[in-house]
Amino acid sequence: MATSTKEYTVQGMTCGHCEMSVKEEVGEVPGVSAVEASHETGTVSVSGEGFTDEQVAAAVAEAGYTVTA
Repeated sequence: MATSTKEYTVQGMTCGHCEMSVKEEVGEVPGVSAVEASHETGTVSVSGEGFTDEQVAAAVAEAGYTVTA
C-alpha cells in the first residue's frame, strides 16, 4: 500500500494549542505517519497508509473539533 496524503477542513481551531490537540489525536490513528495542522487555514494534512476518513474525523472529534465536507 502506498503512502498517501489527504487534506481535511477542520472547524473550530483558533490557536496553536488547537493545532497541537488535533495533531496529537490524529497522530494516534493507526497508519498515520505525519500530521500538519493550521488554525490559520483551518486545515489538517494527514500522511500515511491504511487510515480512513472516518478514523481521522473521529480523532478530530476526540480533540473537540469537527471535520467539514
